[in-house]
Amino acid sequence: MKKVLKWFVILLVVLIGIVAIAGFLLHESKPEGKPSPQADAIAQKMMAAVDQAAWDTTAILSWDFAGRQQYLWDKERNFVKVMWGENTVFLHTKSVTGKAFKNGVELSGNEANSAIQMAWRHFCNDSFWLNAVVKAFDPGTSRSMVKTKDGKEAMMVSYASGGVTPGDAYAWILDENGLPTSYKMWVSIIPIGGVEFTWEKWITLDTGAKIATLHKSAVFDLEMRDVKGAASLEAYGLTEDPFGILLK
Repeated sequence: MKKVLKWFVILLVVLIGIVAIAGFLLHESKPEGKPSPQADAIAQKMMAAVDQAAWDTTAILSWDFAGRQQYLWDKERNFVKVMWGENTVFLHTKSVTGKAFKNGVELSGNEANSAIQMAWRHFCNDSFWLNAVVKAFDPGTSRSMVKTKDGKEAMMVSYASGGVTPGDAYAWILDENGLPTSYKMWVSIIPIGGVEFTWEKWITLDTGAKIATLHKSAVFDLEMRDVKGAASLEAYGLTEDPFGILLK
């Protein structure tokens, strides 16, 4: 038993060493840039490429985030239904309040608060992946032109506030039309800087807004499944208000 434990410890140390070396080799320091009118213009071109005006008219959206969480988002009223596992939360995104259920039974007290906070964290992350492009001018953001480690010119958006992880930064690599092809990330939840994800497999919603449904990295992929958007509940195909519970 001691011999087995000894070899297990040795293997664990070796694996930790490999991970540490890989992290060191893959890490990219965040490039520095100064906010500029040029960066703002590039950001505006990027938002036009995905038809931000059409996004603004998209009142109702639904999608499945990588098979993990499912959403019905009333963007116009700041309501969202978040579903994962046995949990369903009806959330007001501005006040971060709502109603939480597990297996159809309404939760209360600390259980409800925990579920609501988890739904909020899921929504902040997953709606960003759905369409981070239109958040380039959110309050607390700045934009600058930078060059990445591999020499690519990129427009970096830095978030001083907002969401659940302020301080994150994303360097967007765009095609000649301003449409994103990928971005590199410097975010608090990932210890390695410069992790790159593609923005591809674009679709056009009924409203005209463009959404990238696939993000590939060197390690794993994220897919936005069953993405649907409409200008109203009726246009989406709903005859009853799915958020009536939040209006009581």
